[in-house]
Amino acid sequence: MSEQIKKIIKRSFKGAVVSTKMDKTVVVRVDRTKVYPKYGKRIKVSRRYKIHDSKNECQVGDVVLFVECKPFSKDKKWRFIKKLED
Repeated sequence: MSEQIKKIIKRSFKGAVVSTKMDKTVVVRVDRTKVYPKYGKRIKVSRRYKIHDSKNECQVGDVVLFVECKPFSKDKKWRFIKKLED
């Protein structure tokens, strides 16, 4: 039998760096809009992710792209890819 190659779909997000106080870790805020079911009003919802940044490249205010990866620690399950120009 031939081996089937599984394509792993990794989630990716972009967001703004809000904290760089930890070594090799940055905190990124991702904003999205959500529609309230009953009234249809749009609400701004944000979530914070801890991202692994091995070279400490990110600064507060940068917009970055990051993807899902194997866990580095209890909270850190995301890896920094690149800075975006916005």
